Amino acid sequence: MKDFRLYDISDFVIDEDFIRWVHEQREEDNLFWNTWLQQHPDKHLVVATARRIVESIQFPQSNINEAQVEQEVSRLMNTITTRQLVPEPEKATVVAFKWWYAADILLLCVTGTWYFYIRDNRVAPYAYSAMVAARQLIEHVNTSLNPLVLQLPDGSQVTLAPKSRISYAHTFGSADTARNGVTRDVYLLGEAFFQVTKNPHRPFRVFANEIVTKVLGTSFTVRSFEKDTTIQVTVRTGKVSVYAQASTPASSKMSEIILTPNQQLVYERTGQKFQKVLLNNPVMIVPPAVERSLVYDDAPLDKVFGDLSKVYGINIVFDSELLKKCTVTADLSSETFYQKLSLICSAIDAHYELIDGQVVIESTGCK
Repeated sequence: MKDFRLYDISDFVIDEDFIRWVHEQREEDNLFWNTWLQQHPDKHLVVATARRIVESIQFPQSNINEAQVEQEVSRLMNTITTRQLVPEPEKATVVAFKWWYAADILLLCVTGTWYFYIRDNRVAPYAYSAMVAARQLIEHVNTSLNPLVLQLPDGSQVTLAPKSRISYAHTFGSADTARNGVTRDVYLLGEAFFQVTKNPHRPFRVFANEIVTKVLGTSFTVRSFEKDTTIQVTVRTGKVSVYAQASTPASSKMSEIILTPNQQLVYERTGQKFQKVLLNNPVMIVPPAVERSLVYDDAPLDKVFGDLSKVYGINIVFDSELLKKCTVTADLSSETFYQKLSLICSAIDAHYELIDGQVVIESTGCK
């Protein structure tokens, strides 16, 4: 338990609990500090001065680390202490006291501002630099203007976009870790397309800032540059689960989300919001020869929608009982996915909506 009775102005200015009380005004903090001031009335002036300093400080961004902060605070406070010990001529005692007091407050403002300059902008625990700092990892960086294709030790392939980097453990894919059921963890900053070798005993995980993508064997893309306002996970084949890291504010808002082919998760980092959507141009997940078979002559609607779902891996929701009399006569072998949907809906007097990464057909039925 901190002994605030021993605090002077500088101690209050850099104390996390005091700062939180000033800026956030939590009910429990108000109760504590009001009670404490009643018990220690001699500290009212010190607390009031420190509070004004904290309230006046702004919070720009910086990359200075915490050790540098503490070192600079210590240096400035030592300067203040040293100057206060310098004797002043007796006749100027009052004037000198006021001058040094003003200088102290000014220096405290500078110290506090510099401290706050980085306090809320230190490297987040889920940032790439923080995640890889304490680990002995192998890192690949794409400094070229073209995609860089990498082969991971487990046989998985990664296509790393320009200005991107990826790291993984030296034991990644080794026989020992496979027997122990250890996950295959990769840390990404930037964008990469993954083609993961299947291993049901060792899930493959991609850590990209706030978001973790977990798979057993599939192909997908993750985009998460440091300065991007969104993180995107796009599935080409297979199935992935996406969730927020436990150390992030999003963890309380975002439960595990399952993505299937042609679906994309878009996570807004500032608002901590996420949305599952379909791609603007879904691609087939089967050989092109299968698409050429999408030619129908008075075919039942459920068969047509069933074929489209298999070809693109996209769930199509419709009322099969209501639309059981509907049939389709059309050649759908060359159109895009959404063109196919439009042609079918036009033929049966229906329309479609894209909701939560799937297609929902709305119709009053066929006569």
